Amino acid sequence: MAIFFTYVLLGLSLAAPIGPVNAAQLDRGIKNGFLHSWLVGLGATAADGIYMLLVFLGVVHMVGLPSVQLFLWLFGAFVLIYIGIDALTGAKELGTNPQEVPRSRQTLTKSFSAGFLMSLFNPLTVIFWLGIFGSILAKTVTQYGTGDVILYVGAIFLGIMVWDVTMAFFSSTMKHVLTHKVLYLISVMSAVSLLGFGAYFAWQAFSVLFW
Repeated sequence: MAIFFTYVLLGLSLAAPIGPVNAAQLDRGIKNGFLHSWLVGLGATAADGIYMLLVFLGVVHMVGLPSVQLFLWLFGAFVLIYIGIDALTGAKELGTNPQEVPRSRQTLTKSFSAGFLMSLFNPLTVIFWLGIFGSILAKTVTQYGTGDVILYVGAIFLGIMVWDVTMAFFSSTMKHVLTHKVLYLISVMSAVSLLGFGAYFAWQAFSVLFW
């Protein structure tokens, strides 16, 4: 049981660092509520599941190809900058209405897709599943049976989902306890964070292409 909770903590540690998914969850939670924020995290978790499956299938070595890395960095930059601009537009609308937090026109599918694409085309996510999870999987397979491996992988995803629910609850309740000005600043910071990550991804793509 102690090993199980160790893997749950690993999942939490994967999801907890501030990154584009967390920034998007904050933005969607403030503007659209719990469900939209949670779906962003769920979309990211679905992308994690795809990479986990690729690790199991042993085909992730393709990610080491420069052409694949370039595509991931470029498309990741596009997704983040697009979502960042959209979030910044929503923050502007929030700033023009000091009476209430306007609900932006986001569908549930769009929230899920945002999290999914951000995680799927995030090379940093790939690095985790290739490096950390790959080595953990190799060690676990040699020490435990297939059933235990599935159980511990499930524990990792449980940790990720616990964090997603926590973030969704926190971001969706913020608008009830914080002032409008603070909410506006958080919304702007989330949008700028997404744009910053997008710029970083674009720079990495430039480095792969020219260096």
